Amino acid sequence: MNAQRKSYRGVVPQKRANKGDGAPSSAEHVEERPLTKGNPPKQNSVRTQKRAALNNALERIRQVAKRDKEVQFTTLWHHVYNVERLREAFLSLKRKATAGVDGRTWRTYRENLEENLEDLSARLKRGAYRAQPVARVYIPKPDGRKRPICIPALHDTIVEQPKVRLLNAVYEVDFMGFSYGFRPKRSQHDALDAVTVGIERQKVNWVLDADISGFFDAIDHEWLVRFVEHRIADKRVLRHIKKWLYAGVLEDREWRRTEQGTPQGGSISPLLANIYLHYALDLWAHQWRRSYRGDVIIVRFADDFIVGFQYRREAERFRRELSERLNKFNLELHPEKTRLIEFGRFAAERRQSRGDGKPETFNFLGFTHICGKKRNGKFTVRRKTMSKRLSAKLKAIRVELRLRINHSIPEVGAWLRTVLLGYYRYHGVPGNYPTLASMRHRIYWMWRKILRRRSQKAKASKERMKRLTDRWLPRPRIYHPYPDQRLRV
Repeated sequence: MNAQRKSYRGVVPQKRANKGDGAPSSAEHVEERPLTKGNPPKQNSVRTQKRAALNNALERIRQVAKRDKEVQFTTLWHHVYNVERLREAFLSLKRKATAGVDGRTWRTYRENLEENLEDLSARLKRGAYRAQPVARVYIPKPDGRKRPICIPALHDTIVEQPKVRLLNAVYEVDFMGFSYGFRPKRSQHDALDAVTVGIERQKVNWVLDADISGFFDAIDHEWLVRFVEHRIADKRVLRHIKKWLYAGVLEDREWRRTEQGTPQGGSISPLLANIYLHYALDLWAHQWRRSYRGDVIIVRFADDFIVGFQYRREAERFRRELSERLNKFNLELHPEKTRLIEFGRFAAERRQSRGDGKPETFNFLGFTHICGKKRNGKFTVRRKTMSKRLSAKLKAIRVELRLRINHSIPEVGAWLRTVLLGYYRYHGVPGNYPTLASMRHRIYWMWRKILRRRSQKAKASKERMKRLTDRWLPRPRIYHPYPDQRLRV
């Protein structure tokens, strides 16, 4: 340390030339460099394979993808078969989830975790891994139809998660801003608020409520692989995606080959669906909007999307051209769920002058959107729970209460509390308080009716039900802020 108590000295070391004694005939002099001031900068990578190193690798991939929109990644497969990534994927799974199609559960796989992960990594590395067919089951939908859900094998679920994180690092910088479905740090309520703010702040007079018919079952495999190849040139990644697509499904214990579609229920299925719609719909819609002379808003969540227009003529033209565009990629608009309605701040006045009655409403992500007014008379978009969703939820609760008729009151009360809190957290948006209160009130009467049926001497007086309700049925609460507050508009 020098007299000034600093490690840095003003006198810099003199370095000789590469050869010779410094004469003009000698080679050029080496650049002089002062002593190091302070600590040297830390290296970007870490020495051990752990989560920090994996996150740094994904961040570098994301930065390259953002810097060059045309770059193709050729060496990505080692990020998938990395043992640390596979272990992280396994630990992120639900402990109490049902067994996969292979019959293995989280607990049975954990008994020999390190051995299983090493074997899985080795098979992925040498190309010996084969995706198993998924088991297809059907669950009822609110409209009476059935939705196909696929149950993959446990090791397929483990492998899919590192691949999803890898592809997300590449494609997340490419996806459009109006795409909200199944993306990191984006939720249904972000999409709902974007629709509300867009209609309230832009010159929107017509709304196209669109839905793609059977989207997940209609995805063309050839087009999907071509879309992925725009960014991914690693043949091992592409080969694994093809194996997963062509693995087939087990339905009624019979194997069926899948010529199109992606299995709903897998971790990678939503991401591949977003990639498909990004090239088939989003890029085209964004380019179409730039050439449009009026205001246009677009909000898409998976295969459901809302498009707002200023003029009806342009809205009808968009719908025709959209149908032609989707037909090129084996997709079509749902004839019943796709509607063009008059909606916006002037819709009520214009329809009243024509004698058409109140403006029509549209449903999006479980909420019915209604033209309304604030207390000061300004236009606003009111949102309330869809009546079909509410009826279906109450029906399911009524059936479950009958099955739990002989269970203890604390057990049933704890279950009802969980159901109500989950309902409030999703449907608790500003303006939807009356629906939440109605939900709680109807559950109160269903529970009282079930308690009276437990025996002929069962008592469910108003005083007793009030005590049970205050203890087990939480009061309605608005969990979400106003749309303009969330989006900071």
